[in-house]
Amino acid sequence: MVMEEERLVTSTKSEEDVIENVLRPKSMEGYVGQEKVKDNILVSINAAKLRGEAMDHVLLYGPPGLGKTTLAHIIAGELGSQIKITSGPAIERAGDLAAILTNLNERDVLFIDEIHRLNHNVEEILYPAMEDYTLDFIIGKGPSAQNVQLPLPKFTLIGATTKAGRLSSPLRDRFGVICRLENYSVEELTEIVERSAVKLGVQMEKSAAVEVAKRSRGTPRIANRLLRRVRDYSIVKGHEEVSLSDAKASLKMLEIDDLGLDAIDIRLMQSMVEKFNGGPCGLDTLAATVNEDANTIEDVYEPYLLQLGFIARTPRGRVLQKKGYEHIGLKYPEGKKEQEDE
Repeated sequence: MVMEEERLVTSTKSEEDVIENVLRPKSMEGYVGQEKVKDNILVSINAAKLRGEAMDHVLLYGPPGLGKTTLAHIIAGELGSQIKITSGPAIERAGDLAAILTNLNERDVLFIDEIHRLNHNVEEILYPAMEDYTLDFIIGKGPSAQNVQLPLPKFTLIGATTKAGRLSSPLRDRFGVICRLENYSVEELTEIVERSAVKLGVQMEKSAAVEVAKRSRGTPRIANRLLRRVRDYSIVKGHEEVSLSDAKASLKMLEIDDLGLDAIDIRLMQSMVEKFNGGPCGLDTLAATVNEDANTIEDVYEPYLLQLGFIARTPRGRVLQKKGYEHIGLKYPEGKKEQEDE
C-alpha cells in the first residue's frame, strides 16, 4: 500500500513541510490570493482595533494546504496579539480546554485546527466561552451540585476545518466571521513559487515557476513541496538557475503529469476501466482493488479528480467520465452517457 505521507501531490501536511514556517508570509500584504477573504478579515480586524475590543471569532474552512494556519498567524500579527495553537484531536477532555482558556490573556488569539474533531463534551464548554467569555462548570453531584461561572479574558477564537459540514450548528453559529478558502489560480501559485524561491535563495526562470504552479493542484503547500524537489534536481545537475527543462525533467521523474496527477491517480482511473468497465463501482470495492484505504480515496484522491471532471460520484457508485478516459489515453465507450455528480 502506498502511504499517504509518501505522495508529493497530497495537500495533507507531512513532516517534511516543517519548512513551511520559513516560507509562510507574515502579513496580509505578503499573503497571495484569497482576496475576498482578506478584505472581509481586514474589515473585522480594523473594526476591532477602533472599538478597542477583541475581534469576532473566525471560522476558516476549505481544502487542506490553502493557508488557513498561515492566515491565523497573520490575523494575530495584525491584531498585535499572542496566538495559542492547538487542534481538535489534542483536546481530549473538557478539562484540557478549560486549562487552555484560563491561561489566555486579554485579546489573545486561540487557534484550533481541525475544530470539527472536537468531542461533544469539549464543544459544550466552548459555547459560553465564545458567547459570554465565561467558563461554566458544575461542582458536586446530585441535589447539592452547583453551577459556577468563571470569567474569561476576551479572546478571539479562530477555528480551521476541511470539513465544515461536520461542525454542529450551535458551534458554527457562534462565529462572527466565516470564510471559505478557494483553490488558487496558476497565476497566484506562480507568484507564490517565485516568492518562495527567493526565500530559499533559488534563482528560477519565470517559465519554470509557471510549470511548477501548473502541476500544484491549486494548492500552495504542494507548490512549495514541488519547488524544493525541482530545486534539488537543478542543484544536482550543477545548474545555477532552475530552468524550464529542469522543472519538466524533475517532475517527469517524479511521475507528476501536466495536471499534477501522479501514478496513484492514474492507477485509480485505470482500475476503474480494467475492473469495472469505467463504473459505477462502490467505494469499498474500488479501495480493495487498488489496495488503498476507502477514507483516503474519498478525502485525498477523489476531490481533485472530481474537480477536473474525470470522475463522478453517483448513487450507484464511482464512474469514470469521458475526460478521465481521454487523460489515460483510452477511448470513451460509444453509447455511454456522461454521469452527473451527486
